[in-house]
Amino acid sequence: MTQHLQRRLNPRHITFMALGMAIGAGLFLGSADAIKLAGPSVLFAYLFGGLMIYIIMRALGEMTVRDPVAGSFSVYAQKYLGPFAGYLTGWNYFILMVGVGMAESTAVGIYMKQWFPELPQWIWVFGSVVLIGGLNLMAVKVYGEMEFWFTLIKVLAVMLMIAGGLSIIALGWGNGGRPMGLGNLWQHGGWLPHGITGMVMALPVVVFAFGGIETIGIAAGEAAQPERTIPRAVNSVLWRILIFYVGALFVIMALYPWDALGTTGSPFVTTFARLGIQQAAGLINFVVITAALSGFNCTTFAGSRMLYSLASKGQAPAMLTHVNAHGVPVRAVIVTLVCLVFGVLLNYLLPEDIFKKMMSVLSFNTVWTWSMVLLAHYSFRRWQRRHGEAPMPFRLRWWPLSGVVCLAFLAFVVVMLGVSPDTRVALYVGAIWIASLSAAYKWFGVGRRMHIAAAAPAST
Repeated sequence: MTQHLQRRLNPRHITFMALGMAIGAGLFLGSADAIKLAGPSVLFAYLFGGLMIYIIMRALGEMTVRDPVAGSFSVYAQKYLGPFAGYLTGWNYFILMVGVGMAESTAVGIYMKQWFPELPQWIWVFGSVVLIGGLNLMAVKVYGEMEFWFTLIKVLAVMLMIAGGLSIIALGWGNGGRPMGLGNLWQHGGWLPHGITGMVMALPVVVFAFGGIETIGIAAGEAAQPERTIPRAVNSVLWRILIFYVGALFVIMALYPWDALGTTGSPFVTTFARLGIQQAAGLINFVVITAALSGFNCTTFAGSRMLYSLASKGQAPAMLTHVNAHGVPVRAVIVTLVCLVFGVLLNYLLPEDIFKKMMSVLSFNTVWTWSMVLLAHYSFRRWQRRHGEAPMPFRLRWWPLSGVVCLAFLAFVVVMLGVSPDTRVALYVGAIWIASLSAAYKWFGVGRRMHIAAAAPAST
Protein backbone atom coordinates (compact mmCIF):
# COMPACT_ATOMS: atom_id res chain seq x y z
CA MET A 1 0.00 0.00 0.00
CA THR A 2 1.44 3.40 -0.96
CA GLN A 3 0.75 6.18 1.54
CA HIS A 4 2.42 9.52 2.27
CA LEU A 5 4.76 10.66 5.00
CA GLN A 6 2.76 11.71 8.06
CA ARG A 7 3.24 14.92 10.04
CA ARG A 8 3.61 13.46 13.52
CA LEU A 9 6.80 15.13 14.78
CA ASN A 10 5.94 17.84 17.29
CA PRO A 11 8.12 20.85 18.26
CA ARG A 12 9.81 18.92 21.07
CA HIS A 13 10.84 16.15 18.66
CA ILE A 14 12.26 18.54 16.06
CA THR A 15 14.19 20.59 18.60
CA PHE A 16 15.78 17.54 20.19
CA MET A 17 16.60 16.06 16.79
CA ALA A 18 18.61 19.20 16.09
CA LEU A 19 20.28 18.89 19.50
CA GLY A 20 20.96 15.24 18.81
CA MET A 21 22.89 16.06 15.65
CA ALA A 22 24.85 18.85 17.36
CA ILE A 23 26.02 16.68 20.26
CA GLY A 24 27.48 13.45 18.98
CA ALA A 25 30.78 11.83 18.16
CA GLY A 26 32.01 15.21 16.88
CA LEU A 27 32.05 16.53 20.47
CA PHE A 28 32.96 13.45 22.47
CA LEU A 29 35.42 11.87 20.02
CA GLY A 30 36.31 14.37 17.30
CA SER A 31 36.98 17.47 19.43
CA ALA A 32 40.22 15.95 20.74
CA ASP A 33 41.72 16.12 17.25
CA ALA A 34 40.66 19.76 16.89
CA ILE A 35 42.32 20.62 20.23
CA LYS A 36 45.58 18.95 19.15
CA LEU A 37 45.63 21.08 16.00
CA ALA A 38 44.64 24.43 17.49
CA GLY A 39 45.16 24.31 21.26
CA PRO A 40 42.95 26.79 23.19
CA SER A 41 42.29 28.74 19.97
CA VAL A 42 39.95 25.91 18.99
CA LEU A 43 37.35 27.92 20.93
CA PHE A 44 37.57 30.68 18.32
CA ALA A 45 37.28 28.11 15.53
CA TYR A 46 34.07 26.73 17.05
CA LEU A 47 32.69 30.23 17.68
CA PHE A 48 33.29 31.36 14.12
CA GLY A 49 32.12 28.04 12.73
CA GLY A 50 28.98 28.31 14.85
CA LEU A 51 28.21 31.74 13.41
CA MET A 52 28.58 30.37 9.87
CA ILE A 53 26.27 27.46 10.70
CA TYR A 54 23.70 29.89 12.01
CA ILE A 55 23.73 31.77 8.69
CA ILE A 56 23.30 28.50 6.78
CA MET A 57 20.44 27.38 9.01
CA ARG A 58 18.64 30.72 8.70
CA ALA A 59 18.86 30.43 4.92
CA LEU A 60 17.60 26.85 5.02
CA GLY A 61 14.90 27.74 7.55
CA GLU A 62 13.58 30.54 5.36
CA MET A 63 13.04 28.15 2.44
CA THR A 64 11.76 25.38 4.70
CA VAL A 65 9.04 27.48 6.35
CA ARG A 66 7.75 28.39 2.88
CA ASP A 67 7.99 24.85 1.52
CA PRO A 68 8.33 22.12 4.23
CA VAL A 69 9.16 18.97 2.23
CA ALA A 70 11.12 15.82 3.11
CA GLY A 71 13.80 16.40 0.46
CA SER A 72 14.52 19.89 1.85
CA PHE A 73 17.64 21.43 0.28
CA SER A 74 17.72 18.81 -2.49
CA VAL A 75 14.26 19.94 -3.58
CA TYR A 76 15.22 23.61 -3.22
CA ALA A 77 18.39 23.10 -5.28
CA GLN A 78 16.28 21.50 -8.00
CA LYS A 79 13.64 24.24 -7.96
CA TYR A 80 15.97 27.21 -7.88
CA LEU A 81 19.22 25.95 -9.45
CA GLY A 82 18.05 23.22 -11.81
CA PRO A 83 17.44 19.45 -11.94
CA PHE A 84 21.10 18.46 -12.08
CA ALA A 85 21.94 20.51 -8.96
CA GLY A 86 19.06 18.88 -7.07
CA TYR A 87 20.16 15.43 -8.15
CA LEU A 88 23.79 15.97 -7.07
CA THR A 89 22.77 17.53 -3.77
CA GLY A 90 20.33 14.75 -2.88
CA TRP A 91 22.68 11.87 -3.60
CA ASN A 92 25.63 13.66 -2.02
CA TYR A 93 23.60 14.14 1.15
CA PHE A 94 22.51 10.52 1.20
CA ILE A 95 26.12 9.33 1.10
CA LEU A 96 26.97 11.94 3.75
CA MET A 97 24.32 10.55 6.08
CA VAL A 98 25.50 6.99 5.45
CA GLY A 99 29.07 8.08 6.18
CA VAL A 100 28.16 9.98 9.35
CA GLY A 101 26.08 6.99 10.43
CA MET A 102 29.14 4.77 9.96
CA ALA A 103 31.22 7.22 12.02
CA GLU A 104 28.64 7.29 14.82
CA SER A 105 28.29 3.49 14.84
CA THR A 106 32.10 3.28 14.90
CA ALA A 107 32.09 5.49 17.99
CA VAL A 108 29.68 3.00 19.62
CA GLY A 109 32.12 0.19 18.89
CA ILE A 110 35.11 2.15 20.24
CA TYR A 111 33.42 2.92 23.55
CA MET A 112 31.83 -0.50 23.98
CA LYS A 113 35.34 -1.98 23.81
CA GLN A 114 36.13 -0.17 27.06
CA TRP A 115 33.57 -2.41 28.77
CA PHE A 116 34.19 -5.54 26.69
CA PRO A 117 37.79 -5.36 25.43
CA GLU A 118 37.85 -9.05 24.50
CA LEU A 119 35.13 -8.63 21.84
CA PRO A 120 35.95 -7.23 18.38
CA GLN A 121 34.78 -3.71 17.60
CA TRP A 122 32.72 -4.70 14.55
CA ILE A 123 30.26 -6.73 16.63
CA TRP A 124 29.05 -3.61 18.45
CA VAL A 125 28.86 -1.68 15.19
CA PHE A 126 26.63 -4.40 13.73
CA GLY A 127 24.49 -4.42 16.89
CA SER A 128 23.96 -0.66 16.64
CA VAL A 129 22.82 -1.04 13.01
CA VAL A 130 20.22 -3.61 14.08
CA LEU A 131 18.99 -1.48 17.01
CA ILE A 132 18.71 1.79 15.10
CA GLY A 133 17.25 0.02 12.09
CA GLY A 134 14.45 -1.34 14.26
CA LEU A 135 13.66 2.12 15.65
CA ASN A 136 13.53 3.69 12.20
CA LEU A 137 11.13 1.04 10.93
CA MET A 138 8.59 2.03 13.60
CA ALA A 139 6.11 4.89 13.31
CA VAL A 140 7.85 8.26 13.04
CA LYS A 141 6.41 9.41 16.37
CA VAL A 142 8.14 6.45 18.09
CA TYR A 143 11.38 7.48 16.41
CA GLY A 144 10.88 11.06 17.63
CA GLU A 145 10.26 9.94 21.22
CA MET A 146 13.37 7.72 21.28
CA GLU A 147 15.48 10.54 19.89
CA PHE A 148 14.13 12.85 22.59
CA TRP A 149 15.29 10.51 25.36
CA PHE A 150 18.62 9.74 23.67
CA THR A 151 19.35 13.44 23.43
CA LEU A 152 18.09 14.34 26.91
CA ILE A 153 20.66 11.98 28.47
CA LYS A 154 23.63 13.57 26.75
CA VAL A 155 22.35 17.13 27.20
CA LEU A 156 22.08 16.62 30.96
CA ALA A 157 25.53 14.99 31.10
CA VAL A 158 27.24 17.84 29.24
CA MET A 159 25.46 20.47 31.34
CA LEU A 160 26.46 18.64 34.54
CA MET A 161 30.07 18.46 33.36
CA ILE A 162 30.11 22.19 32.59
CA ALA A 163 28.55 23.09 35.95
CA GLY A 164 30.88 20.75 37.83
CA GLY A 165 33.93 22.03 35.96
CA LEU A 166 33.03 25.64 36.67
CA SER A 167 32.71 24.80 40.38
CA ILE A 168 36.25 23.39 40.34
CA ILE A 169 37.55 26.42 38.44
CA ALA A 170 35.85 29.07 40.58
CA LEU A 171 35.28 27.39 43.98
CA GLY A 172 37.84 24.61 44.17
CA TRP A 173 35.34 21.78 44.63
CA GLY A 174 37.15 18.48 44.24
CA ASN A 175 40.51 20.32 44.31
CA GLY A 176 41.03 20.69 48.04
CA GLY A 177 39.12 23.96 48.14
CA ARG A 178 41.67 25.68 45.89
CA PRO A 179 40.08 27.34 42.84
CA MET A 180 41.78 26.22 39.63
CA GLY A 181 41.36 29.51 37.79
CA LEU A 182 41.76 29.86 34.03
CA GLY A 183 45.55 29.81 33.73
CA ASN A 184 45.65 26.59 31.74
CA LEU A 185 44.09 28.42 28.82
CA TRP A 186 47.23 30.48 28.13
CA GLN A 187 50.08 29.01 30.21
CA HIS A 188 51.01 26.25 27.78
CA GLY A 189 52.08 28.10 24.66
CA GLY A 190 49.45 30.84 24.73
CA TRP A 191 46.07 30.97 23.04
CA LEU A 192 47.65 30.14 19.68
CA PRO A 193 50.35 27.54 20.41
CA HIS A 194 50.47 26.54 16.73
CA GLY A 195 49.73 30.01 15.42
CA ILE A 196 46.84 31.01 13.19
CA THR A 197 47.70 28.05 10.97
CA GLY A 198 46.79 25.59 13.71
CA MET A 199 43.43 27.24 14.26
CA VAL A 200 42.47 27.23 10.60
CA MET A 201 43.67 23.64 10.19
CA ALA A 202 41.05 22.70 12.79
CA LEU A 203 38.21 24.09 10.67
CA PRO A 204 37.56 20.84 8.74
CA VAL A 205 37.13 19.05 12.08
CA VAL A 206 34.74 21.79 13.21
CA VAL A 207 32.73 21.37 10.00
CA PHE A 208 32.44 17.63 10.61
CA ALA A 209 31.30 18.24 14.20
CA PHE A 210 28.42 20.46 13.03
CA GLY A 211 27.53 18.30 10.04
CA GLY A 212 24.03 16.89 10.19
CA ILE A 213 22.42 19.82 11.94
CA GLU A 214 20.65 20.56 8.65
CA THR A 215 18.48 17.51 9.44
CA ILE A 216 16.03 20.12 10.77
CA GLY A 217 15.09 20.77 7.16
CA ILE A 218 14.65 17.07 6.36
CA ALA A 219 12.36 16.59 9.37
CA ALA A 220 10.12 19.45 8.23
CA GLY A 221 8.38 17.05 5.86
CA GLU A 222 6.99 15.20 8.88
CA ALA A 223 6.62 18.13 11.28
CA ALA A 224 3.13 18.83 12.63
CA GLN A 225 3.52 22.63 12.62
CA PRO A 226 6.56 23.48 10.48
CA GLU A 227 5.79 27.20 10.39
CA ARG A 228 6.32 27.33 14.19
CA THR A 229 8.65 24.40 14.78
CA ILE A 230 11.36 25.17 12.23
CA PRO A 231 12.07 28.80 13.26
CA ARG A 232 12.25 27.74 16.91
CA ALA A 233 14.73 24.95 16.14
CA VAL A 234 16.87 27.11 13.84
CA ASN A 235 17.07 30.02 16.28
CA SER A 236 18.35 27.73 18.99
CA VAL A 237 21.30 26.50 16.90
CA LEU A 238 23.69 29.27 17.93
CA TRP A 239 23.20 29.02 21.69
CA ARG A 240 23.41 25.21 21.53
CA ILE A 241 26.82 25.49 19.90
CA LEU A 242 27.95 28.06 22.44
CA ILE A 243 26.87 25.92 25.40
CA PHE A 244 27.68 22.40 24.28
CA TYR A 245 30.84 22.95 22.24
CA VAL A 246 32.44 26.21 23.30
CA GLY A 247 31.24 25.89 26.90
CA ALA A 248 32.34 22.28 27.34
CA LEU A 249 35.73 22.75 25.65
CA PHE A 250 36.35 25.99 27.59
CA VAL A 251 35.86 24.14 30.88
CA ILE A 252 37.94 21.15 29.80
CA MET A 253 40.93 23.24 28.67
CA ALA A 254 40.72 25.40 31.81
CA LEU A 255 40.90 22.27 33.99
CA TYR A 256 43.61 20.42 32.05
CA PRO A 257 46.54 21.61 29.93
CA TRP A 258 45.46 21.27 26.32
CA ASP A 259 48.66 19.40 25.38
CA ALA A 260 48.01 16.80 28.09
CA LEU A 261 44.48 15.97 27.00
CA GLY A 262 44.15 12.36 25.94
CA THR A 263 47.12 11.21 28.02
CA THR A 264 45.22 10.73 31.29
CA GLY A 265 41.89 9.43 30.05
CA SER A 266 38.71 11.25 29.12
CA PRO A 267 38.46 14.76 30.63
CA PHE A 268 34.73 14.13 31.13
CA VAL A 269 35.55 11.09 33.28
CA THR A 270 38.29 12.88 35.21
CA THR A 271 36.04 15.87 35.93
CA PHE A 272 33.21 13.76 37.34
CA ALA A 273 35.66 11.68 39.37
CA ARG A 274 37.10 14.82 40.98
CA LEU A 275 33.58 15.88 41.94
CA GLY A 276 33.22 12.64 43.90
CA ILE A 277 30.91 10.84 41.50
CA GLN A 278 31.61 7.14 41.80
CA GLN A 279 31.78 5.02 38.66
CA ALA A 280 32.47 8.17 36.63
CA ALA A 281 34.11 6.19 33.82
CA GLY A 282 31.11 3.91 33.42
CA LEU A 283 28.70 6.85 33.51
CA ILE A 284 30.50 8.81 30.81
CA ASN A 285 30.96 5.73 28.69
CA PHE A 286 27.18 5.22 28.82
CA VAL A 287 26.59 8.87 27.88
CA VAL A 288 28.92 8.87 24.88
CA ILE A 289 27.44 5.59 23.64
CA THR A 290 23.99 7.16 23.93
CA ALA A 291 25.27 10.24 22.11
CA ALA A 292 26.61 8.15 19.25
CA LEU A 293 23.39 6.12 19.02
CA SER A 294 21.43 9.37 18.92
CA GLY A 295 23.50 10.71 16.04
CA PHE A 296 23.23 7.36 14.26
CA ASN A 297 19.46 7.44 14.75
CA CYS A 298 19.19 10.89 13.17
CA THR A 299 21.41 10.10 10.20
CA THR A 300 19.44 6.92 9.40
CA PHE A 301 16.23 8.95 9.49
CA ALA A 302 17.66 11.72 7.29
CA GLY A 303 19.27 9.32 4.81
CA SER A 304 16.10 7.30 4.30
CA ARG A 305 13.98 10.43 3.84
CA MET A 306 16.40 11.79 1.27
CA LEU A 307 16.20 8.50 -0.63
CA TYR A 308 12.40 8.73 -0.52
CA SER A 309 12.54 12.28 -1.87
CA LEU A 310 14.97 11.32 -4.65
CA ALA A 311 12.70 8.45 -5.69
CA SER A 312 9.64 10.71 -5.70
CA LYS A 313 11.43 12.99 -8.20
CA GLY A 314 12.53 10.15 -10.49
CA GLN A 315 16.17 10.40 -9.33
CA ALA A 316 16.17 7.00 -7.59
CA PRO A 317 14.24 3.73 -8.14
CA ALA A 318 10.48 4.33 -7.89
CA MET A 319 10.03 1.42 -5.46
CA LEU A 320 11.64 3.57 -2.76
CA THR A 321 8.54 5.80 -2.67
CA HIS A 322 6.58 3.02 -0.93
CA VAL A 323 5.33 4.14 2.49
CA ASN A 324 3.53 1.86 4.95
CA ALA A 325 0.36 2.62 6.88
CA HIS A 326 2.40 4.24 9.70
CA GLY A 327 3.99 6.79 7.36
CA VAL A 328 7.41 5.08 7.23
CA PRO A 329 9.25 4.74 3.87
CA VAL A 330 10.22 1.18 4.74
CA ARG A 331 12.14 0.34 1.59
CA ALA A 332 14.18 3.53 1.78
CA VAL A 333 15.02 2.73 5.41
CA ILE A 334 16.09 -0.82 4.51
CA VAL A 335 18.33 0.35 1.64
CA THR A 336 19.93 2.90 3.98
CA LEU A 337 20.59 0.18 6.55
CA VAL A 338 22.12 -2.09 3.91
CA CYS A 339 24.55 0.71 3.02
CA LEU A 340 25.37 1.21 6.71
CA VAL A 341 26.35 -2.44 7.03
CA PHE A 342 29.37 -1.49 4.91
CA GLY A 343 30.59 0.32 8.03
CA VAL A 344 30.70 -3.04 9.81
CA LEU A 345 33.14 -4.29 7.15
CA LEU A 346 35.30 -1.19 7.47
CA ASN A 347 35.47 -1.65 11.24
CA TYR A 348 36.51 -5.26 10.70
CA LEU A 349 39.30 -4.25 8.30
CA LEU A 350 40.43 -0.90 9.80
CA PRO A 351 39.33 -0.77 13.45
CA GLU A 352 42.05 1.69 14.50
CA ASP A 353 41.90 4.29 11.70
CA ILE A 354 38.34 4.32 10.45
CA PHE A 355 36.92 7.21 12.53
CA LYS A 356 39.61 9.77 11.59
CA LYS A 357 39.45 8.80 7.91
CA MET A 358 35.68 9.20 7.88
CA MET A 359 35.89 12.62 9.54
CA SER A 360 38.16 14.01 6.84
CA VAL A 361 36.33 12.47 3.88
CA LEU A 362 32.87 13.53 5.07
CA SER A 363 33.92 17.15 5.59
CA PHE A 364 33.84 17.58 1.79
CA ASN A 365 30.27 16.25 1.57
CA THR A 366 29.20 18.57 4.37
CA VAL A 367 30.72 21.62 2.67
CA TRP A 368 29.00 20.67 -0.59
CA THR A 369 25.59 20.41 1.10
CA TRP A 370 25.91 23.73 2.91
CA SER A 371 27.16 25.48 -0.23
CA MET A 372 24.13 24.27 -2.16
CA VAL A 373 21.84 25.55 0.61
CA LEU A 374 23.34 29.03 0.27
CA LEU A 375 23.33 29.02 -3.54
CA ALA A 376 19.73 27.79 -3.66
CA HIS A 377 18.76 30.47 -1.14
CA TYR A 378 20.37 33.16 -3.29
CA SER A 379 18.35 32.02 -6.33
CA PHE A 380 15.24 31.71 -4.15
CA ARG A 381 15.50 35.36 -3.07
CA ARG A 382 15.96 36.48 -6.68
CA TRP A 383 12.95 34.39 -7.73
CA GLN A 384 10.88 36.07 -5.01
CA ARG A 385 11.82 39.52 -6.29
CA ARG A 386 11.04 38.65 -9.91
CA HIS A 387 7.61 37.34 -8.96
CA GLY A 388 6.80 40.14 -6.53
CA GLU A 389 6.49 37.78 -3.56
CA ALA A 390 6.71 39.40 -0.13
CA PRO A 391 9.76 38.45 1.98
CA MET A 392 9.25 35.68 4.49
CA PRO A 393 8.72 36.75 8.15
CA PHE A 394 11.46 34.27 9.09
CA ARG A 395 14.46 35.04 6.88
CA LEU A 396 18.22 35.38 6.67
CA ARG A 397 19.33 38.82 7.84
CA TRP A 398 21.89 41.00 6.06
CA TRP A 399 21.45 39.12 2.80
CA PRO A 400 23.30 38.87 0.42
CA LEU A 401 26.40 39.88 2.41
CA SER A 402 25.90 37.20 5.06
CA GLY A 403 25.54 34.50 2.41
CA VAL A 404 28.64 35.64 0.51
CA VAL A 405 30.76 35.68 3.68
CA CYS A 406 29.56 32.17 4.56
CA LEU A 407 30.33 30.85 1.06
CA ALA A 408 33.84 32.32 1.35
CA PHE A 409 34.26 30.49 4.65
CA LEU A 410 33.22 27.19 3.06
CA ALA A 411 35.64 27.75 0.17
CA PHE A 412 38.39 28.35 2.70
CA VAL A 413 37.57 25.06 4.44
CA VAL A 414 37.97 23.27 1.11
CA VAL A 415 41.40 24.87 0.72
CA MET A 416 42.35 23.70 4.21
CA LEU A 417 41.27 20.16 3.33
CA GLY A 418 43.73 20.25 0.47
CA VAL A 419 46.58 21.78 2.47
CA SER A 420 46.78 19.03 5.09
CA PRO A 421 48.09 15.64 3.91
CA ASP A 422 45.78 13.97 6.46
CA THR A 423 42.61 15.45 4.95
CA ARG A 424 43.61 15.81 1.28
CA VAL A 425 42.01 12.44 0.55
CA ALA A 426 38.63 14.11 1.11
CA LEU A 427 39.07 16.15 -2.08
CA TYR A 428 40.10 13.11 -4.10
CA VAL A 429 37.19 11.01 -2.87
CA GLY A 430 34.78 13.94 -3.28
CA ALA A 431 35.88 14.61 -6.86
CA ILE A 432 35.52 10.92 -7.78
CA TRP A 433 32.07 10.79 -6.16
CA ILE A 434 30.78 13.90 -7.98
CA ALA A 435 32.20 12.64 -11.29
CA SER A 436 30.53 9.25 -10.77
CA LEU A 437 27.17 10.86 -10.00
CA SER A 438 27.46 13.09 -13.06
CA ALA A 439 28.18 10.10 -15.28
CA ALA A 440 25.23 8.17 -13.84
CA TYR A 441 22.94 11.16 -14.43
CA LYS A 442 23.82 11.12 -18.12
CA TRP A 443 24.08 7.38 -18.77
CA PHE A 444 20.85 6.41 -17.01
CA GLY A 445 18.86 9.35 -18.35
CA VAL A 446 17.91 10.59 -14.88
CA GLY A 447 17.15 14.08 -16.13
CA ARG A 448 14.52 12.81 -18.57
CA ARG A 449 12.63 10.93 -15.84
CA MET A 450 12.37 13.69 -13.30
CA HIS A 451 8.88 14.54 -12.12
CA ILE A 452 9.37 18.06 -10.79
CA ALA A 453 10.16 20.98 -13.06
CA ALA A 454 13.27 23.01 -12.43
CA ALA A 455 11.31 26.28 -12.22
CA ALA A 456 10.23 27.38 -8.73
CA PRO A 457 6.60 26.40 -8.06
CA ALA A 458 4.13 27.35 -5.42
CA SER A 459 4.44 26.05 -1.87
CA THR A 460 3.71 22.42 -1.15
